[in-house]
Amino acid sequence: MNERIHIYCDESCHLENDHLRAMVLGAVWCPASHRQMLARQIKDLKASFGLPPHFEIKWVKVSPGQLSFYQALLDLFFDEPLLHFRGLVVPDKQALDHAKFGQDHDGFYYKQWYTLLNRLIDPSKRYRIFLDIKDTRGQVKVNKLHEVLCNANYDFDRQVIESVELVHSHDVLILQLADLLIGALSYVHRGLHDSPAKLALVAHVRHRSGLSLEQSSLLRADKFNLFIWRPQA
Repeated sequence: MNERIHIYCDESCHLENDHLRAMVLGAVWCPASHRQMLARQIKDLKASFGLPPHFEIKWVKVSPGQLSFYQALLDLFFDEPLLHFRGLVVPDKQALDHAKFGQDHDGFYYKQWYTLLNRLIDPSKRYRIFLDIKDTRGQVKVNKLHEVLCNANYDFDRQVIESVELVHSHDVLILQLADLLIGALSYVHRGLHDSPAKLALVAHVRHRSGLSLEQSSLLRADKFNLFIWRPQA
C-alpha cells in the first residue's frame, strides 16, 4: 500500500483588506504512520519546560518567559528528519493587480495554495491535507482547494489526494508548529521589530535553516523550503 503523508497547513494575513502587508502560507508534513510519535515528542518537550498539556503553541503567544521552549521546539523540528516545511510569502498584497490577470483575491489565494502544495505531491503516495479553521467559509475553501489540486494531478478518483479537511489547531500539535514557522516568516516580511523574543526566534530560524528568510530557498530544498512570490511584469 502506498505511503500516506499528512500535510498540516496554516496561513497568516491572507485576507485582501486586512491592512497587513504580507501574506504567508505554510505547510508542515510528515509520514502519517509517525504523526503520533512526533506529537508525543512535542508533548514531552512541553512537559520538560513545565508547560501544561493544554498550552497552545502560537506565534502570537511568544514571550520572553517561553523563549527557551520555543527555541527548543524549533530545534526539534530541524533535528527531526521526519518533519518538513514549505512556506510561501507574498511580500506586498497591495501591489497585486488582480484585474490584470482576470481574477479576484479568492482566485489568487487558491493559486498560491496550489503553488505551495502541488510541489509536495508525489503520485506514488497518498495525502491527507489539514487546514486550520479560520472562518465560516472554510468548508467552501477546502472543497475548492481539493478540487484544484486533484484536477492538476489528474487525480480524478482522489486516490492520491484523499482529503482536504478542516481541523482546530488547538487539537493538532504539528499544525501548531506550522503556525510558529509561518509566524516567523510573517514577522520578517511585515518588517516588525517590537518583540525581542520574536526577533530571537527569527534569528534562530535563520541560523538553523541557513536562509535569510527574505529570499527563496533552492527549489530542491527539502527540510525548509521557501518560495517568495513575485508578480509578473
